[in-house]
Amino acid sequence: MSGHPRFERAAAEAAAQLGPARLRTLADRIGAGWPRAAIPGAVPVPGFAEHAAAILDARDAESISDLEVAAYLRGVADGHSQHSGAFRVDVVWSGPSSHAVPVRATAQVLVDVVGESQRELMLMTYSAKPYRPLLEALGLAVSRGVSVAAIVETLQGAGSALSGAEPATAFASVPGLELWHWPTAGRSTQGSKMHAKLAVADRRVLLVSSANLTHSGVSRNIEAGLLIRGGTAPQRAAEHIAELRARGVLERLS
Repeated sequence: MSGHPRFERAAAEAAAQLGPARLRTLADRIGAGWPRAAIPGAVPVPGFAEHAAAILDARDAESISDLEVAAYLRGVADGHSQHSGAFRVDVVWSGPSSHAVPVRATAQVLVDVVGESQRELMLMTYSAKPYRPLLEALGLAVSRGVSVAAIVETLQGAGSALSGAEPATAFASVPGLELWHWPTAGRSTQGSKMHAKLAVADRRVLLVSSANLTHSGVSRNIEAGLLIRGGTAPQRAAEHIAELRARGVLERLS
């Protein structure tokens, strides 16, 4: 497509921030002729509405047909997927955004990692609170046959550092999700915490972050992390978790 610089720029920014799966969803909605007012809310993840609106504004300003828009967005999504197939590391942030330096948002990346899992998904978090987009993505993962396990800290393990409901209860609405923990009886040093925060999908995509799986952690706080695609890091992380489970260091939560 040429002669549409505003649209091409908006599409490139959307691909970088939303990822190929969300961009294809946007393409499908536009190609299917959805009303303009309904499209920005089609995917309830941070940033989707803003990027959808920017693309629609550019479409209208540069008089591009819906079929052209949809075809171009699908092409950009396919190219982004192919480029992401090789080893790649991206910085991921929670909290305030910077218009001068576009970065990927933790909430969006986390939901995307869950959404693209096909066989196995492992999560680790210290604190957890119900976060609807994540819970919906986890429910869909379980329904398509993904083996999903979440390793969480407990109130007993955290001591006075955590209060309220057990972190495990954040996942109570997801039937079929396995819950694991590090029993305090197995911690050789008093005061040790299960403090890791990560998500690893199919042993090929790894998100490591300072953010807990809470709304404030993935959205409001200033948190930083790395999204790693390819290479040995995702596989090694999954293998380490699997070995801790096999050795009984990590145990199932009833």
